[in-house]
Amino acid sequence: MKPFLFLGTRAEDDVAQQEYDAVLAGCGLRPDELVRVRLEQGPLGEVDLADWSGIILGGGPFNVSDPEDTKSEAQRSAEVDLRRLAVRVVEADFPFLGACYGIGVLGGLAGGVVDRTWGEPIGALPVRLTPDGAADPLFSVMPPEFLAFLGHKEAVARLPEGAVLLASTDTCPVHAFRLGRNVYATQFHPELDVVALCDRIDAYSSHGYYLPHERESLKAAAREALVTEPVRLLGRFVELHATEV
Repeated sequence: MKPFLFLGTRAEDDVAQQEYDAVLAGCGLRPDELVRVRLEQGPLGEVDLADWSGIILGGGPFNVSDPEDTKSEAQRSAEVDLRRLAVRVVEADFPFLGACYGIGVLGGLAGGVVDRTWGEPIGALPVRLTPDGAADPLFSVMPPEFLAFLGHKEAVARLPEGAVLLASTDTCPVHAFRLGRNVYATQFHPELDVVALCDRIDAYSSHGYYLPHERESLKAAAREALVTEPVRLLGRFVELHATEV
């Protein structure tokens, strides 16, 4: 089988490793079948799509809607690399699944708008499939409504031209969409479990996702939530797109 490519942007080694391990487990792959590149550490370089079964993009603290003067060189470099890659995968209709940051990367293509209108606080919320989501080959493994862990400052305010809306919450209209047949973005995190979410709450305490006094209550609420379904998307993505050499 051709391997899958995993792109990460988290500078914190422990959280970055935890994210990769969770995606690896959710996909049911071995490390040699899910090759990781950490974009916060250096340029992506040339990607030959023919070498891969598909591409998975993780989340992170970067936001495309961040003021330009606040972006680090690593963030600017990652945005350039990912924008270039996103255009290529959409043109080729190449299998791509971007979680959370994928909304920022894909949502601004083809007239789409990503801004701070529909941010949501950290926690678990019910996500509902649209009729197109229920009929979608990837999302067909999901129930009509499911709890998912999320927390984001930006979201899609206007879908890219031709995008298909797959899922929403009451507080964010675009939680998943598809471009073409094989290019996906989700606002929620398919890979997250409660331990990882609590670790991220600690790791990103100074990134403006919540007020300092909210930390323990957010973790307590996360521990009360029963989030089991989103990880199905990772295994299904591999099932649909694993390609023999």
